[in-house]
Amino acid sequence: MTDYLDGNAAAGALSEVFAVDVTAAIARCDGCGQTGVFADTRLYLNAPGMVARCAGCDHVLLRVVTTPTETYVDLRGLTYLRLPTP
Repeated sequence: MTDYLDGNAAAGALSEVFAVDVTAAIARCDGCGQTGVFADTRLYLNAPGMVARCAGCDHVLLRVVTTPTETYVDLRGLTYLRLPTP
């Protein structure tokens, strides 16, 4: 049994920050260079927030932590996140 979900589980939380569906965005891991849709990441919710890890090398790609007054988004594990232009 795994202790993570796929990246699709991030849709709700990320829709509060981004105006587009991030799960369909193309992401590139800064650790191993793997490129694919964000939905293919491994999402961990048993942390003080949400952590997305690369399915190829387990590198942390994204962190989202929400407090009562702010939301912190850390994308430093991604080389890029390519979003569609509406």
